[in-house]
Amino acid sequence: MLRTFAACSALSLIALAPAAVGQGATDETAQGDVSVTIYNNGQALVQDVRQLPIAQGRSRIEFPDVSAEIRPETLSFNADGAAIVEQNFDFDLLTPTKLMEKAIGQTVTLVRTNPATGAETRERATVLSTAGGVVVRIGNRIEVLRDDGLPVRAVFDRVPPNLRARPTLSVTVDSMRAGTRPASIRYLTGGLGWSADYVSLYDEANGTIDMQGWVTLTNDSGTTFHSADTLLIAGSPGRGSARNSRSGMVRPGTENSGREQVGDFYLYPIGARTTIANNQTKQVSFLDVQGVPARKVYARTVGWMASDSRPVNVSSEIAFSSSRDGGLGDALPAGTVRFYQRDSQGNAQFIGENAIGHTPMGSELSLKTGDAFDVMLQAEVESRETITASEWERSARYRVIRDGEVVEQVDVERPKRFYRTTMRYTLSNAKGTPVEVDLVQAGMDRGWWGNDYRIVSEDLPGDQLNVDRRKWTIPVPAEGKREFRVTYETRF
Repeated sequence: MLRTFAACSALSLIALAPAAVGQGATDETAQGDVSVTIYNNGQALVQDVRQLPIAQGRSRIEFPDVSAEIRPETLSFNADGAAIVEQNFDFDLLTPTKLMEKAIGQTVTLVRTNPATGAETRERATVLSTAGGVVVRIGNRIEVLRDDGLPVRAVFDRVPPNLRARPTLSVTVDSMRAGTRPASIRYLTGGLGWSADYVSLYDEANGTIDMQGWVTLTNDSGTTFHSADTLLIAGSPGRGSARNSRSGMVRPGTENSGREQVGDFYLYPIGARTTIANNQTKQVSFLDVQGVPARKVYARTVGWMASDSRPVNVSSEIAFSSSRDGGLGDALPAGTVRFYQRDSQGNAQFIGENAIGHTPMGSELSLKTGDAFDVMLQAEVESRETITASEWERSARYRVIRDGEVVEQVDVERPKRFYRTTMRYTLSNAKGTPVEVDLVQAGMDRGWWGNDYRIVSEDLPGDQLNVDRRKWTIPVPAEGKREFRVTYETRF
């Protein structure tokens, strides 16, 4: 019955305290000149300057409409000639449930309506408990308010003094003089965040993409920020390292985007003041470019000694640049890139998405959109044999020393073995056009003892990416297959 009863309580409260309820209207606020700086890690910096009358000496000042997720320990207060003495944050908000909880031990009026006649009866009741339901004492009887379909509402004599219609910060200040002046508060709060979302239209025939970038703001702070000067920070300062996977980045850029920075973080200002409503998601455009060169990439990375039992679909990726010349021409805040491509009817169809980390301008990206339907690669160990050296070497020796004298010496002979491994990679292409597949062989870095491996034979010259990986770009004919072989000599 508690849910229905609480809802009825709210109706009676509106009748009893219209001024208090009116203060919560969406078009009224006690906020002043508000600036909000939002970070990627779910926190924000709020700065609010209000014109307030401040009495001389010690007085209490209230700041309604602060964030319900405020971190009180981060508050700073500033007013000319006034110093802060004490601060309190009242976060017990006026709700039907809270109103009933605060009424425990108090007397309220229960109004019951006869559904047949519409006649009302009123009884005074003492609230005893709200745990799992509302228990009241009426005269000499104890009654549990049940959800039996009969209209019941509670009328409260007053609003408890420690319940607030809006989140309220109060500060006690000591002022040298009286008068109205600007008073500012600055604090950090949770519940505000932003991310970047990118919409990209890929034109395979022309090898280009059109990309729009959107800032997506979310506000779950419990408070609406009215006509706020909003600034976004690409980064997460002061709360530990944020996860930044750099998914899909092939090469980080080295170009300066020219955007304003604070410390090592980029600033993305919202052009005009905006109202960030509570429980609202808002999107603002920050990037819109057309005709950026892009290409489709088919790729697969194979682990060392991998032997597939069946062909594996290669990944389908779209590669492009964020550089000033021939690219998007901007630094990209972390977010999700969603790709679309037009079908034969000209309708844009969704073909996949991937995440990016904070990406400097000038970076090369290759973002996986999914697995290719009809391009596959099967890796197999075709042959493997042991190669022994022509002579053995003494490779381990230890001595037992007691009281400074050698009492035993043991020499151990161990053969130095090498292996010759031939890998066969079988690629198939069911498309009507030829494709190129980027094959990467990984797993060749076995530590200091194994770094003397050699590539003694390969069907096409490869590119050594690092000590662990080597890449080949392999053409595969339309509606055809190709076998590709590489022979390795290794110590493993």
